[in-house]
Amino acid sequence: MSRLTTGDLVDLVRSVFPRQSGDRALGVLVDVPREPVSDNPDWKRRREMAEEWAGALKAGASDVPLEAVQLVAYPDAGSNNADLPTDATIVEAGLPAVASGLETAGLRRPFRSVFESVQLFLAPTEYSTTAPLKNAARAYGFRAATMPGFSEKMLPALRVDYGEVGRRVALLKERLDRSESAEVVFETDGGRLCPMLFDLRWREAHESSGRFPSKGTAGNLPSGETYIVPYEGEGPEPSRTKGTLPVQLGDEIVLFSIEANKAVTAEGRGPAFDAEVDHLRREPAYGNMAELGFGVLGDFGLQPVGEILLDEKLGLHVAFGRSDHFGGRVGPSDFSSPGEVIHLDRIYIPATQPRVLVRSVVLHYPDVPPEPIIENGRYLVFGGPPSGTRR
Repeated sequence: MSRLTTGDLVDLVRSVFPRQSGDRALGVLVDVPREPVSDNPDWKRRREMAEEWAGALKAGASDVPLEAVQLVAYPDAGSNNADLPTDATIVEAGLPAVASGLETAGLRRPFRSVFESVQLFLAPTEYSTTAPLKNAARAYGFRAATMPGFSEKMLPALRVDYGEVGRRVALLKERLDRSESAEVVFETDGGRLCPMLFDLRWREAHESSGRFPSKGTAGNLPSGETYIVPYEGEGPEPSRTKGTLPVQLGDEIVLFSIEANKAVTAEGRGPAFDAEVDHLRREPAYGNMAELGFGVLGDFGLQPVGEILLDEKLGLHVAFGRSDHFGGRVGPSDFSSPGEVIHLDRIYIPATQPRVLVRSVVLHYPDVPPEPIIENGRYLVFGGPPSGTRR
């Protein structure tokens, strides 16, 4: 099946957003290219999908139940997790090909007004809205499932057993909440071992199970990860996060030197290395270690599709850049301009970084012996493979 039917969408909304008193309206949130040259076929198809979803959910609104479903469009923000523009358009006359056409496509409203009147959001966008919607959800009390880069290739990830996903991410959260640090050893294909220590003191982990039962919450769908922001040194002591972080970029391996939770230098050779060094020079906030994440969907037989939304949920990942939407301290004001704001995940699974192996992950606790949780890329703590899919 390549599309979601009205029944599928109704079931999805009811599963992702367990019923709350006051749930009246759902918005399907979509970004529109500012310029034709920035468009691409996947983005165009995603906008078509957003229109289809809004139409189908309008037809099935009484089964959710909802009083209203709106297609909410806005000019693209230009980069992942940048702040949203001031205004959006409630689309009534069809999505235009470029953002300038939004002027005549419907009713223009401040995003603030949209957030005050809509309780649920699905956001199948080109550029990730996870950071701004997390912050806005806390302020306005809505719930949102962010779906940057979503495509029909990801539909199998909406059918896994999210009960088992929830058990696994909760188990990881309990361990990360108790831990003081995570010791990760990577191995490159040349046999070089690259140890990293992530400082987890004074931090609480977040579990992303694909369900949003509480008001004021937002996160990814598909989902299946537990993640934590390493301590960034804003408290009484400097951050202890340090080591060598290898990242495979194309055919190159770039070795980042991490000190006090920041990438300060890099080692390598080639165009990707040159670009990373230039990025760190221009935007020091890009070097912030913003997230240590543990995706669990790889054990369910899912394969990467080339989109971070799904691929990061398949295994270990480390993010550079913005962290304030996860409870950290690095936000848009730390970058030189809104267009430079970024939260970028590096995903450590064979399909995305075949030259880098996660040799081991060991959690260190304050009062009990250390616990290995990953060995040679495989989890040690779940007690066997999952049983199957949800439907």
